[in-house]
Amino acid sequence: MPFAKKAYLRIAKKKKSMYIAIAGNIGSGKTTLTQLLARRYGWTPRFEPVSDNPYLEDYYKDIPRWSFALEVFFLKQRFRDLLAIAQAEETIVQDRSIFEGVYVFTANNKAMGHLSDRDFQTYMELFDLMIHVAKLPDLMIYLRSSVAHLVANIQKRGRDYEQTMPLDYLRNLNERYEEFIFQKYKGRVLTIDVDNMDFLANRQDFAAICDKIDAELFGLF
Repeated sequence: MPFAKKAYLRIAKKKKSMYIAIAGNIGSGKTTLTQLLARRYGWTPRFEPVSDNPYLEDYYKDIPRWSFALEVFFLKQRFRDLLAIAQAEETIVQDRSIFEGVYVFTANNKAMGHLSDRDFQTYMELFDLMIHVAKLPDLMIYLRSSVAHLVANIQKRGRDYEQTMPLDYLRNLNERYEEFIFQKYKGRVLTIDVDNMDFLANRQDFAAICDKIDAELFGLF
């Protein structure tokens, strides 16, 4: 066993449970990285409920009509996850947190005119009630990506409802992510530029990410 891995295992045994969040735009590789990190570190993964969202397909066909229903569904699911994470005794790695759901996706829908003032106020009042039990992640890993890279990944995975997604929507989300991560979010962030990475197929790319995580969490390297 390599020395670095031995050192990590020794430290990890002494470390209390943690909450790690993976942030990033649609197609940035969040789910893939969540799976890989869960396997590498023995963390428990929590995935965004995309396939279980009954509004998603309708949303991409008519975004203004279905924005409020979609956002409230995601808020409900993420709050449920938040409660479970708060009680967890093991380390959790989560595919998208409640914070970016609110400050990136819902804020973007509001800015693009897809949510009325009334609906947005109701949504934020719900979130304000929930935030009292919110715990900031011990580390948020932000997968930074260009729109071109996002589009290539979206096309590669071939989800029908994503293929008609407007490019302006992805661009606006990227702008919201930059504002959220670098101006609004108060927690600890590790930013990884993924345009020139293939951490699923390339072991060196994944190892480089793990080295950065080890340095942030355990002081290794």
